[in-house]
Amino acid sequence: MHKLRFRFSKTGRARYISHLDLMATIQRAMLRSNIKLEYSSGFNPHPYMSVALPLPVGCGSSCELMDIGIKTDVQPDKLPESINAQLPEGIIIHEAYVPVRKFKEIAWIEIEGVFCYDEQEPLNAAAALYERFSAKSIIISKRTKRGFNNVDIAPFIRDTSFSGNGPVTIKAKLSAQDPSLNPGNLLSALEGDFTGLRPDHTDMTRVEVYDGKMTIFT
Repeated sequence: MHKLRFRFSKTGRARYISHLDLMATIQRAMLRSNIKLEYSSGFNPHPYMSVALPLPVGCGSSCELMDIGIKTDVQPDKLPESINAQLPEGIIIHEAYVPVRKFKEIAWIEIEGVFCYDEQEPLNAAAALYERFSAKSIIISKRTKRGFNNVDIAPFIRDTSFSGNGPVTIKAKLSAQDPSLNPGNLLSALEGDFTGLRPDHTDMTRVEVYDGKMTIFT
């Protein structure tokens, strides 16, 4: 079996494709490209495919990582072009290569996006949002393996910035694993006394992944 890693983007309308549908979409694209996949054994064989950090539905990304096992003997750099021809709009494979690091080494994700308000934007929204997410403690209710628990996410957010009027632009780095945070967790921090800062709509994109030393993970 050849194990390859794909670095790909999921943008536009493809943001609303679920994780399971994404896996099926890429699987079909590879089969149409005459790439034979490696399957597990047993009564219910499935292809060896895994995504590093599955995206929430509605969130885009320009830095997704997927490992996949294939039987076909191919040159990795030749794969993106042939597979992309079979993929729907918004899903693009940018690189294919032999992985040397494990997904468990990913520690941080970088996100960018906008907070949009249907009515008048809260007064000094960018400054107020920065103050909220710079607090020493930010307690939210977060789903864990044992149900919902109160979690302080402040230690797991860094390099936040907010700017602009109209939509407010946000940039931040969030913990990727143990615990894993996503843009929805940021919205959970805008409850209670901070409800007035909660946007009506968001448009968020994951733009990079890092290891514990803040080196870009590949």
